[in-house]
Amino acid sequence: MSGPVPQITKHHGVNPNEVDQSALDVIDGLSKAGFDAFLVGGCVRDSLCGVAPKDFDVATNATPDEIKRTFRRARLVGRRFPIAHVRFGRDIIEVSTFRQSQHDDIETDAQGMIIRDHAFGTIAEDAFRRDFTINALYYDPHSNELIDYVGGVADIEAQRLRFIGDTESRLAEDPVRMLRALRFSAKLGFKIDDEILHQADDVAIRLESIPKARIFDEFLKLFLSGYASPVWDLMKTTALRGALFPTCNPASELVSAAMRNTDNRIANDQPVTPGFLIAVLLWDDFQARVAELAPKERAHGLQDIAFKTLADQQINIAIPRRFGQFARDVWALQDRLTARNPRTVMRLLHHKRFRAGFDFLQLRGQTEPDEHEAAEWWSQLQDASPEEQTDLVSALPKPPGQGRRRSKKKQQPNS
Repeated sequence: MSGPVPQITKHHGVNPNEVDQSALDVIDGLSKAGFDAFLVGGCVRDSLCGVAPKDFDVATNATPDEIKRTFRRARLVGRRFPIAHVRFGRDIIEVSTFRQSQHDDIETDAQGMIIRDHAFGTIAEDAFRRDFTINALYYDPHSNELIDYVGGVADIEAQRLRFIGDTESRLAEDPVRMLRALRFSAKLGFKIDDEILHQADDVAIRLESIPKARIFDEFLKLFLSGYASPVWDLMKTTALRGALFPTCNPASELVSAAMRNTDNRIANDQPVTPGFLIAVLLWDDFQARVAELAPKERAHGLQDIAFKTLADQQINIAIPRRFGQFARDVWALQDRLTARNPRTVMRLLHHKRFRAGFDFLQLRGQTEPDEHEAAEWWSQLQDASPEEQTDLVSALPKPPGQGRRRSKKKQQPNS
């Protein structure tokens, strides 16, 4: 019985000049060792879409152990899907072995999610094991041939994002694929297949079983790749938003502004940090908890509230400690930035988190009219000369009680 027949063409949009030299070295090394090897996945997809590829993955019929024997600087990683990382200086090329579609070595849980896969196969079987049609394209740099078993080229031309095989089964195997669909759609401008979107509610529940550290990794890819705003626009209308950030208001103007700001910073090669977005996404929750504090508890209760806000979020996403601390610092600065105590303003200007706190206040100034004046004042202060800074600080109203002399205690008459 013959297997699936691929569409093979040398007339395609893959630019050979964009192929990473380290990836070519891996393919050459495997070929010399007697194995087949191809570029696969995102690098091929992006090149066809006119996007400069960044990550270069290789697929081969060599097993992980054979890959490790072929390359001295290779190490095996992954429990569910063992793959090899081959290091070339600072570059790491991910090399995966062709996988079978059905085999006793593929273990799933009761819901159909794959928990272990050590079943190796042919390139044709491997193509049908991949998630999206646009990610199952293979490129041979030696022959300049593009190999397509699943209609991925046609879907790229139609700007369509769909799974290979049954949508429900593919999402059951790995619910995170839904988040990948949002990311690819936002990045490439492709339309997500309706069958995928119809599964959003079910997938939101299934994401509860995914390790929270893996969800955080997906969070980074979703929102720190330069497409945060379109990703958020897609996500906020689905149950997926609640699965990741249940306390975040999907209509929040602050969040939308922060997503646009993040994309702009990435486009301009400016630094971004997950801690800032975490501070934004949890701000409404933090503020709601603070509002329940009695006025006399506010000064000492903010830190406890911040810790509790982040701790509750850990149920959905594992936020590394350094990013949680960053968010707490940004929140703690907001009261001080809006209060503008003349005694502490200049010290605050040199706080290690001042810039992040100020950026946060600026976003609030765009979406909260009451904070616009404070944001503008701090902007003027930073641009002012030392003399002008002194004038700006002197013009600030003194806080209640500041500047009063303490009354001397009346002396009691001698008895």
